Amino acid sequence: MKIDQESLKKIANLARLEIKPDEEDALLASMDSVLTWMDQLNEINTEGVEPLTHIMDEVNNWREDVGVNSLTREEALANAPAKNDTYIMVPKVIE
Repeated sequence: MKIDQESLKKIANLARLEIKPDEEDALLASMDSVLTWMDQLNEINTEGVEPLTHIMDEVNNWREDVGVNSLTREEALANAPAKNDTYIMVPKVIE
């Protein structure tokens, strides 16, 4: 399939692109090479090939979301820069 300048102008209008005259030849060549490549892909026999949704067959291994207390209060407070007997002390951020 060959793209001519009239088709290029229609496509540019639909895409709301402003193409400068000195850019037309490069765009025509680029679009022509893409369409040639698409024609080559259309020649491939895809009979019996199922469409892919993903390239890889990997599946997520989900685990159940279970809450676990892994630190005791004393262990959590041990590295806190400011603390009292029960809580970690933080600067006030809301007036």
